[in-house]
Amino acid sequence: MAKKFSLADLPETIPVFPLPGALLLPRARLPLNIFEPRYLAMLEDALKTQHRLIGMIQPIVMPEGRASGRLHRIGCAGRLTAFQETEDGRYLITLSGISRFRVMAMQEGFTPYLRADVDWSSFDRDLGRAEIDEDFDRAEFLAVLARYFATAQLSSDWDSLKEADEELLVNSLSILCPFDPEEKQALLEAPTLTNRRETLVTLMEFALRGGGEEGTLQ
Repeated sequence: MAKKFSLADLPETIPVFPLPGALLLPRARLPLNIFEPRYLAMLEDALKTQHRLIGMIQPIVMPEGRASGRLHRIGCAGRLTAFQETEDGRYLITLSGISRFRVMAMQEGFTPYLRADVDWSSFDRDLGRAEIDEDFDRAEFLAVLARYFATAQLSSDWDSLKEADEELLVNSLSILCPFDPEEKQALLEAPTLTNRRETLVTLMEFALRGGGEEGTLQ
């Protein structure tokens, strides 16, 4: 059974993993391949805690595509819910999204990875039940999605998309679609599921008008 968190359960300091384009959202899952020594150390330390939380956060990317060395202030923490060690020493892990957070300060310490003091209070809705999008028009949404997938030469299990509840559908597509890091950040920071769906549709329509370069699902 998945562990349920309350605001009081969440720690004041967490390890953070800056990874461009990797988006985690509450109640969604993110698979990761961990191989750098500092992040292997982060994973081993997280396993020793009761909460097993790791914060995913986007580095700020400059307009020319170069990393600025700074991080966005808002990320999302996930609980380590699955991991497998490979023969060559990597870990294949899954983070299950718990809550977004706001970085208050970076911790100075002796760990090879980053740690941050974080505030969770702005995102208390993340700890509740799945959100409902009252204005969700599945047929219209899937029509835009079909055009986007065709243009981007992506494929999907359309039967599953037609049956998925709106939060799972919107959040999974936000994670999987090949948007750039700043667009992923906009999806993360959307206050509600309705806002995220509207942002997702805007990004797909922008790409359909030739506003972005498409790729393949990771």
